[in-house]
Amino acid sequence: MKRELKKSVVYALYGISFLFLLGAVLVPLLVANKASKEKYDYVSKGMLDYENDMKVVNADDSEPTKLEIIKPFTDDSIKIVKNYYDSSDTNENQENSLIFYENTYIPSSGISYSNGNVFDVVSILDGVISDVKEDETIGNSITIKHDNGIVSVYQSISDISVKVGDNVKQGNVIAKSSTSNISTDLDNHLYFELILNGVNVNPEKYYGKHPSEV
Repeated sequence: MKRELKKSVVYALYGISFLFLLGAVLVPLLVANKASKEKYDYVSKGMLDYENDMKVVNADDSEPTKLEIIKPFTDDSIKIVKNYYDSSDTNENQENSLIFYENTYIPSSGISYSNGNVFDVVSILDGVISDVKEDETIGNSITIKHDNGIVSVYQSISDISVKVGDNVKQGNVIAKSSTSNISTDLDNHLYFELILNGVNVNPEKYYGKHPSEV
């Protein structure tokens, strides 16, 4: 005579079998997930720990471009035709820095540049146009105020393309070289002055310097 298992026992065996099968599937998955998490934590807290190990450089956090003083022209063929007068300079340079006008020798407080042709005159730095004048003696002129007490003056010019109050960027063309009655012997040229805190200085000593260095 066969002995039959009670239904409750059968159900219990089914339940135990199911739990074994479930365990066989879940345990490997849990182990793998734990290993994956530990690996992720290692990567995120180790190699890519932004606060301790590595600093991300944002383009917005980078330092602004430092503008150095440039010459008031871009043509490399342009040369000095009248020097800045420096009392400590050589006799030859001092002689070449005197402007003869109406039987009077006037020390040049700037530098005259020329290559014999008309050339573009550009702003040496970012700034604001503070003055624009027409003058028969010295020729038309533009004055620009820059940061750090720097003022640049451009004389003996024509075709002026700016007006008082305009903001200009370094390298912007503001005029073209021309002539002046005070220096007729130079023909077409640019007369340029650099003023630092109210004092005229030799521009050639400041090209390539950042405004904070002057």
